[in-house]
Amino acid sequence: MDIQYVNSMNYEKFSYVFGNVIEKCPLVAAAVWSKRPFKDILDLENNIEEFIDSLPQSGKEGILRCHPDLAGKDFLSGSLTVESQGEQRSAGLTTLTPGQVSQLQQLNTSYRDRFHFPFVVCARKSDKDTIIQQLSLRVHNPPEQELLIGMEEVKKICHLRLLDIFDQVSRL
Repeated sequence: MDIQYVNSMNYEKFSYVFGNVIEKCPLVAAAVWSKRPFKDILDLENNIEEFIDSLPQSGKEGILRCHPDLAGKDFLSGSLTVESQGEQRSAGLTTLTPGQVSQLQQLNTSYRDRFHFPFVVCARKSDKDTIIQQLSLRVHNPPEQELLIGMEEVKKICHLRLLDIFDQVSRL
């Protein structure tokens, strides 16, 4: 896909194609559509980041709440988005031992109870042991710090999803 094609997309097509670059937040794609034309993929990504950075704290927390717990109930029930399934699989979360599943569930619960949103990490840039280690450490962060870290992880996820979209469409 080239940027000219992206810039020519109508609202519905753009929202469909880019609606999950921020997990379950098609509103972000809808808001960014009006910023066309984009110079390149980096310009598109920068517009997405500027939009989410401009959100109030409640909006940022809302974006984080759209993410599933890692190896959580959505994962176990098979109801993750296609993107999240692949990301959790790439981190090795499909090969957790029963003890690791239990540990991760306990940590997820502690984290969610403390921050009122799920632990978010770019799973594709990590592995199951690092995820468990990071979750064990980050659960003790101050809420303001954790909100910032979580949003930076959302941006990493968005970056990789944008690259996937451009690569996948170019192969069609």
